[in-house]
Amino acid sequence: MTGRWRLTSQRLFALTLGAMVALIVLGSVAGAVTLSDTAKVSDRLQDRISPAGTAVVQLGVALVDQETGVRGYLLSGDRQFLVPYDTGIKTEQRMVEQLRQFLRDEPVALADVERLARDAERWRSGYAEPLIAAKDPRSPLVETGKAAFDRLRAGLATLQRDVEAARTAGRSALADARERRDTILLVIIGGLLAGLAAIAVLLQSAVLRPLQELRASVRRVADGDFDHRLPSPGPPDLAELAADVEAMRDRVVAALAESRSTEEQLRRSNSDLEQFAYVASHDLQEPLRKIASFCQMLQRRYGDQLDDRARQYIAFAVDGATRMQALINDLLAFSRVGRVYDNVVDVDLARTFARVRSDLADADAVVDCAPLPVVQGDPTLLSMLWQNLLSNAVKFGKPGEPPRITVAAEREDAEWRFAVQDRGIGIEPQFNEKIFVIFQRLHPRDVYSGTGIGLAICKRIVEHHGGRIWLDQQYADGARICFTLPATADAPA
Repeated sequence: MTGRWRLTSQRLFALTLGAMVALIVLGSVAGAVTLSDTAKVSDRLQDRISPAGTAVVQLGVALVDQETGVRGYLLSGDRQFLVPYDTGIKTEQRMVEQLRQFLRDEPVALADVERLARDAERWRSGYAEPLIAAKDPRSPLVETGKAAFDRLRAGLATLQRDVEAARTAGRSALADARERRDTILLVIIGGLLAGLAAIAVLLQSAVLRPLQELRASVRRVADGDFDHRLPSPGPPDLAELAADVEAMRDRVVAALAESRSTEEQLRRSNSDLEQFAYVASHDLQEPLRKIASFCQMLQRRYGDQLDDRARQYIAFAVDGATRMQALINDLLAFSRVGRVYDNVVDVDLARTFARVRSDLADADAVVDCAPLPVVQGDPTLLSMLWQNLLSNAVKFGKPGEPPRITVAAEREDAEWRFAVQDRGIGIEPQFNEKIFVIFQRLHPRDVYSGTGIGLAICKRIVEHHGGRIWLDQQYADGARICFTLPATADAPA
């Protein structure tokens, strides 16, 4: 499916966005030009053509005032009638100047203004002024002046038509400019909508659909079909992502195959270990029991015939067999941690501790125990943990003094921290790691009994439950063994 995709999804989106930006820029430029043209046409129509129409009307009124003033003066002889005449001349001159400004870009109408101004000047100089000077209403100039003023009216009408034509053309140009503006805006909006549609199509075909196919394949692999090969859909960058996921699947499959092989080897090893444990607990202990029994029988039957050396040798043999049995039993207990005893239930450590405390061999031992919590774990293993810790505290007490043991428990975030301390002979700091190693002893057997496996079992039990165990080197009045266990979610802090 990668053959039809030559560009990455990022490049596709970049090109689409670039096209949209170019469209926006071009549309903005065209829109700005159109808006500028529209503003110019609107300004021309509102600021020049329309005021020019008003000025033409005022010019016509000024000309009529002049003609009326002359006629009134001729009929009455009262110079007061010449006031409108003089005012009309001033108004005419002002309106002509304004029309020259308003119509400077309208050559036809401007020519009408100049022609009308010349005709008005000729009418005044050729008819109005001579009639005012003659004061004769029967003068032949009256009729010829009236004909000349009618021509002046015709010129004014021509000017009005040309100004109205310019106004009509301005309105048409304004409508065309607005139509172009609206068209450009519609093109921009259409282009943006088309770009958004293109992005949506690209997003669906180049990203979402390939990702859905890849996700479906990944879920299929995650559900257990590890032999299912992942496709490489979509653009090259998504195809590279799929290839990386496929490579990861290959590594996971290879690791899974190796894990299965290791698991099979471990299963066979556990089977061999279980067989060994069976042999150790039955077949190996039977000869040891026979050795010890027959040596004891030999001592009882022939004891009066043996010298002290021979009886010593027999005692050595019985002691060796007994110690061998103890070593085998402790080794079996060590191997069963996490293999035979692996239940996970709520364990009330207070009750477990109370049972172990009642089984202590030294009844004179003083044990102070803080309230203990409920944790999750294997009851048998946690009993073995308390038993080994308390037994060690009793065994390594100071000679001539009753053992005194203190057990503390404190919540720290998501775990419980416990401490078992005594006032015995203590442990040197340089042995803080050695004491948790199997079969490591710090004292001769004739001084302190045991196989040297007790604290190693404690370490394995604590780590099996997700905790840690260590020797507190700051405590100097004996030994303090600290360990942690995970706290349950609903346990009080």
